[in-house]
Amino acid sequence: MNLPSPQQDPRGFLRALFDAAVAQAVPGDATAAFLPSPPKGRTLVLGAGKAGGSMAAAVAALWPAQAPLSGLVVTRYDYVPPAYKAHPGRIEVVEAAHPVPDEAGRRAAQRIAALTQGLTKDDLVLCLMSGGASSLLAMPAEGITLEEKQAINKALLKSGAAIDEMNCVRKHLSAIKGGRLAARCAPAKVVTLLISDVPGDAPEVIGSGPTVPDSTTCDDALRILQRYEIEIPAAARAGLESGAFETPKPGDPVFAGHEVHMIATPKQSLEAAAALARTAGIGVHVLSDEMEGESREVGKVHAAMARYVARHGQPFEKPCVILSGGETTVTVKSKGGRGGRATEFLLGCAIALQGEEGVHVLAGDTDGIDGVEDNAGAIVTPSTLARARAQGLKAQDYLDRNDAYNFFKPLGDLVVPGPTFTNVNDFRALLIA
Repeated sequence: MNLPSPQQDPRGFLRALFDAAVAQAVPGDATAAFLPSPPKGRTLVLGAGKAGGSMAAAVAALWPAQAPLSGLVVTRYDYVPPAYKAHPGRIEVVEAAHPVPDEAGRRAAQRIAALTQGLTKDDLVLCLMSGGASSLLAMPAEGITLEEKQAINKALLKSGAAIDEMNCVRKHLSAIKGGRLAARCAPAKVVTLLISDVPGDAPEVIGSGPTVPDSTTCDDALRILQRYEIEIPAAARAGLESGAFETPKPGDPVFAGHEVHMIATPKQSLEAAAALARTAGIGVHVLSDEMEGESREVGKVHAAMARYVARHGQPFEKPCVILSGGETTVTVKSKGGRGGRATEFLLGCAIALQGEEGVHVLAGDTDGIDGVEDNAGAIVTPSTLARARAQGLKAQDYLDRNDAYNFFKPLGDLVVPGPTFTNVNDFRALLIA
């Protein structure tokens, strides 16, 4: 590709790095390396996640034409690749809501559960899982209503809980996640293909692990709910306290002979962006693909590092690019604010940078959606705060009310790629020229 100059077009340069990271994570022909041979019986494809549509399209295109193939995958609204939507393959793809589950997600989960009936040991289940499945597979545990599950989900999203904590609760209040889908598939063999959106790439955390063993417990879920002061209905509490909602654990015979393959990870996307940046002849430094913490605070830490490089040439020589990934969190303290992890990170970063010369920052969610907005993220430049003041925008006020989207929008600094049909979580790139 024609890479924009980091000196002459820093915005274009950073956007190219983001696009390279996303492209690395979109499933395609490379999926073939992870597909098993067709079984003696039939092959059933089940799945969920923001990358579910593109994963289904890849499998449908790669599976032998003469081999039986059917199934159902649920993805986020507008996340079915246009070509597959126009000409559907043998795998049905439906849409539902994210990040808060809806009735369409519940119907999809019920249909997926029903499709597992009658499977035999000669059959194969291909499970396609990516980030977002926790919301898209909405099948509440017995005695819990969808409305109650929605309320718990909203509270978790606003609490500042880490993704593994949220998914621990979600698994134990579900009738299909936390290994339970695998149990429904017995005695068929299950091969799970994953696109990771979580720090550490733990299969049991990705999409709340419907087809893999769960090492967390009902007691863990109760402690998390207590830690974040989240109220739950009596039926949910009774199921957790009694252990009735416990999930299948490692070593359970239900998982015998199953396979799990990671087909795309945050690390791979960061490496793709790094490789592209190096073609510009500047140094590249990948901090981590597992960064967590409060978004605004992580932004301040990144800003402090960028300032030190800009002023002292340490710990990295400039010009350089600093990359990081992971999944930060936002503790929502104000109603009515708009934005997500990426823009909150950037606003905290911009305030800490105070217009530092030569520092440009892009942060975005690789699924193309920051929170529930239409942007993936935004860009901070040395002129961000000055341009904001000229429009009467007080950065700290917007940060205080969790309203970063409405700070960056009038500046024209939002990054809006549209649906990317994948998800390997947060991407952050700092250019110090």
